[in-house]
Amino acid sequence: MKSFIAAVILICISLSANAQLLWKISGNDLEKPSYIIGTHHLAPLSIKDSIAGLQKALDETLQVYGELKISDTQTPAAMQRMQKMMMTESDTTLMSLLSAADFETANKFCKEYLMMDLTLVPKLKPSAIQNNIIVIAYIKHIQNFNPQEQLDTYFQNLAIQKGKKVGGLETVDFQFNLLFNGTSLKRQAQLLMCVLNNMDESIDILKKVTDAYSKQDLTSMLSLSEERKGDQCDPLPGEDDAMIYNRNQAWAKKLPNIMKTAPTFVAVGALHLPGKKGVLNLLKKQGYTVEPVK
Repeated sequence: MKSFIAAVILICISLSANAQLLWKISGNDLEKPSYIIGTHHLAPLSIKDSIAGLQKALDETLQVYGELKISDTQTPAAMQRMQKMMMTESDTTLMSLLSAADFETANKFCKEYLMMDLTLVPKLKPSAIQNNIIVIAYIKHIQNFNPQEQLDTYFQNLAIQKGKKVGGLETVDFQFNLLFNGTSLKRQAQLLMCVLNNMDESIDILKKVTDAYSKQDLTSMLSLSEERKGDQCDPLPGEDDAMIYNRNQAWAKKLPNIMKTAPTFVAVGALHLPGKKGVLNLLKKQGYTVEPVK
């Protein structure tokens, strides 16, 4: 379902007929080219070995930028802020957001797979539960997935090892707020039950998207992302803007100054790249030459 995919799996479709993850950015007074790659947070790290031109792009660039600087998320202060954002500050509880039957369904799953009794954390936000459920479902049903090995982390760690600058297009607090406060608690509860009540379908979509990503079959991934069921699980007006398009515009404004300082390797969720509102097209509209790396 669209809302499930958009919240978790960041996908990519090229602006041409070719399947591409890695793009070269040149022209518009850049002395040396920069590169941008679309990542999939749940893809196996081994995908890097099949991306044409990846090592060359990493060697030619002097700094790496991601959606955020991952090391900033790992400080004690950041962890404390995240834990605080995961909890409601009002009197609203999971029991008041969910029907008795839905709460029982959610609690049964959390006890079995997360080793967590929701009655002991009544103020935990539904979005926090959903994020954990997705990872657990992925680990359980998708082979060769290690949540400790992700493309985004790999690129930033490699840059640090080589003494290159690492930066983020967004702050940690911005992303925490987007994850846990981006929609109302009532809407979060709806989306949580969309996942739990359609778990078999959700897992099937995960498998299809993962297979398409590993083959760099981006057309199939786009088709999956555009599926609609005509129910409350479809994205509401403005949700895609908040999650994707508004951020694309903000990044497209920041990237020119970043790329002028030094050749840059940019790694962001791949759903942000394609289409008229995608980062690739927004950079083209600013006068850059954006071309797939082959």
